[in-house]
Amino acid sequence: MPAAIRAAALQLLHVVLPPRCIACGAAVATDFGLCGPCWSETGFITGLACDACGAPLPGEAEGQVQCDDCLATPRPWAQGRAALRYAGTGRQLVLALKHGDRLDLARPLGGWLARAAAPLLSAETIVAPVPLHRLRLIRRRYNQAALLSREVARAAGGRHLPDLLVRLRATPSQDGRSPAERFANLEGALAVRARHAAAIAGRPVLIVDDVMTTGATLAAAAQAVLEAGAAQVSVAVLARVAKDA
Repeated sequence: MPAAIRAAALQLLHVVLPPRCIACGAAVATDFGLCGPCWSETGFITGLACDACGAPLPGEAEGQVQCDDCLATPRPWAQGRAALRYAGTGRQLVLALKHGDRLDLARPLGGWLARAAAPLLSAETIVAPVPLHRLRLIRRRYNQAALLSREVARAAGGRHLPDLLVRLRATPSQDGRSPAERFANLEGALAVRARHAAAIAGRPVLIVDDVMTTGATLAAAAQAVLEAGAAQVSVAVLARVAKDA
């Protein structure tokens, strides 16, 4: 379809169905946008951030810096980025995608994550999501991390392997567990599918998830990918639980 016709069709569609804020439904100027109040309550992570997990940090510094959590718990991955703080409108949108069947949010939220993760991506990078156990996937019907990783791979023009990792067992919920319990709960729970081992051998891999709290799930995923032969692993999450959020 010619560009002029697409533009005219979009303009007509906006007359019939004006763009709405993806968080509250208020009128906005563009598709997949936020209204002013929701934008102000969305904690986009800009400025100084932890190089390992993407958590926002106070002050200004040059070079690579890490937060207290990453200094205390060394990560098996090389670098990490996060698009949002897990608070305010950011938290609302994450939960709507994860539990509210708001699949329309995958495109804009994935776009935000792709911009945050851009420094970690190259033409050789393979992008893959943290997996759900098959029983949870049946109940939820979709893996929100896979929706996000698809958008990240699409924006970067990289290869997407949505089924690179598999959960070997149905791990109990991480809610209410201490950091040590979270790591123990995920130990040995993830593995690379044998049919994809050759694809990642000697290649950089970016693992995508919706939220990072302690990093236990991402650590299990990164360790599995490294053991399968990846050259390097980085991580990117839509939202980071931050101490000062």
